[in-house]
Parts: sequence; structure tokens; C-alpha cells
Amino acid sequence: MEKVAVLGAGSWGTALAIVLGDNGHDVHLWTHRASHAEEMNRTHKNEKYLKDIMIPNNVTAHSELSTVLADTEHIILVVPTKAIREVCQELIPHLNNKVTITHASKGIEPETYKRVSEIIAEEIPEKLYTDIVVLSGPSHAEEVSLKHPTTVTVSAKDLSVASTVQDLFINEQFRVYTSPDLVGVELGGALKNIIALGAGISDGLGFGDNAKAALITRGLAEIARLGTSMGANPLTFSGLTGIGDLIVTCTSSHSRNWRAGYKLGQGTKLDEVLEDMGMVVEGVRTAKAAYQLSKTQEVDMPITAGIYQILFEEANPKDVVTQLMTRIRRHEMEDLTNILDDQMNN
Repeated sequence: MEKVAVLGAGSWGTALAIVLGDNGHDVHLWTHRASHAEEMNRTHKNEKYLKDIMIPNNVTAHSELSTVLADTEHIILVVPTKAIREVCQELIPHLNNKVTITHASKGIEPETYKRVSEIIAEEIPEKLYTDIVVLSGPSHAEEVSLKHPTTVTVSAKDLSVASTVQDLFINEQFRVYTSPDLVGVELGGALKNIIALGAGISDGLGFGDNAKAALITRGLAEIARLGTSMGANPLTFSGLTGIGDLIVTCTSSHSRNWRAGYKLGQGTKLDEVLEDMGMVVEGVRTAKAAYQLSKTQEVDMPITAGIYQILFEEANPKDVVTQLMTRIRRHEMEDLTNILDDQMNN
């Protein structure tokens, strides 16, 4: 049995804490609000984020980082991407031994274009951790907490560390694979949120399955183009953290990115959408970063550009669809050929 610190008591952090608790670990779940911690310990539920789901007795909630981090060897970081730097800075004084840091956050930082593992490495001195691991894949928190079959991937620079995290999480309901492609796993998880916004917009406009299938397929091509330009293996995007995560996020009302997109497609303004959601919609922030990054990398990402225009330039969604549908004619295999050529040359 391991002592594991889970930082972030939203829906996904709580779901992962439940998996770890079911595996018999001593799990300490951190929330920044004392009242939230007290409520979870009293009721063994996190009603705001996972209604009616029971939390195992070996999962305890805390609002003090010193308590959560004492003598732990594993930190699971599950906070919004925009909070990663701040939380990392706060935990440094409480690290009294080397830890393995696993993050399950999906996003890219605007302006710096940093992946989450890169942000963590910038903020936490290397002497304080063994490695940084990413956990990603098609996984709605609601379904994980209900113990529905779920499969994810973990990746790290040191694959033996990823295997240790695999052992920490894996059970009959929660299957975990390992991957050596840290860049691809992180980018697949982050970029699919942009396409999920687009899928929601399409549904909100009343378009059918044809449109959404095209959006998912061409969206995957964009993800692969940008990912390979940044050193990812293109095969990663045909796996769980690519097409797998893309399918589940673009087709389910569990997805907050899809729900936000749906409201945008129905004509609701972005500020109102975000206020009504009450939770972080990572795809909005990532869309800005990916749009900026596509310019820097000189990668063609028309769907991402269109969603950026809807989010930040108040473009009419129907006009953006028309713009995408009337682009210059192209050969479908051109993208795949270029991606494979780039991979061979690298």
C-alpha cells in the first residue's frame, strides 16, 4: 500500500482518488477549501462534482498541503492548467523526499506554448522528483467513478517510472497502458478539447452526424500535423490519447468542452457560457495557445483557426462553417503523406 497525494478535488481528481482508494492505497485528496474537505470527510461524497458517488473510507480530504504531502512518494496533480504553476510553487516547501509527479491535466499554456510536464519541470527543482508522468486517455470522470470499464495511457521520459504509475492505478475496471511518447500523449489530450468545442458548436447549430464525423476526422489530421511538428510520434494519435480521447470528448454530453461548444452553437456568448458552466473549459484556453503555436510552427490548422475566431473574435459560427467548406480543394492523402515524410526525415 502506498501513500498517494491527489492535488485537486474536482470531478477528475476525485475519480482518480476513488480508483486509487479501490486499489487499497492510503489516499489524501487536497482541496483549497477547508469547508469542502470537511464535507467530503463527513459524507464520503463530493456532491458538487460527482453527485451520489461514494468515496472509499481510505480516501481522506484535506485543505493543508503539509498534511497531504508528508511522507508521500506519489503526487497526482489534477488541477486546471492555468493553476499548475501556482500549485507547484506552493508544494515545493513541503517536499521532504523525492516524489514521482503524475499529472492528469490537459492543456497548453498560451504565450509560452508549454505542455503541462514542461511547466512542472520549470517550477519544481529536478532534485525534488524522480520523473514527471502524464496520465491521459478517453475517460469521463463520471464513468470512472461508477467503475465503468475505462482505458488510459501513462507516459514519462523514463518508461520504468511510467510502469510504476501503471501499477499504482491499474485494476479490473481501470486499465492502464504505457507509452514512450510523452509529447504525443500530452498534445493529443490537450488538442482534442479544441475539436470537442467544434463538435459541440456543430451540434448546437443543428448539423448532423455527417458534419461531426468530418470535423473529428479532419480535426485529428490537424492534431497530428501540429504534434509531429513538435516531435510526437504520429502513431500515438491513432491510439487512446489521440482518436480514442477525441471520440469520447466529441460525442458525449459528459464533456464540458462539448457542452460549452453546444451553447456557443446555439448563440450564447462565450462569457455567459463559461459563467453557466461553473467549471474550467480547458479547450478555450488551449484554442488560443494552439492557434498561436500553429503560426509559430507554420502548421495549417483551419478548424482550430475557425474555433479561435468564434471564441475570441466573435465570428458567426455559420460563417466559419461556410469558410471551412469552401476552402481550396485538396487531396485527402496529402496530410498523411506529409506527416509520414516528416517522421522519416526526423
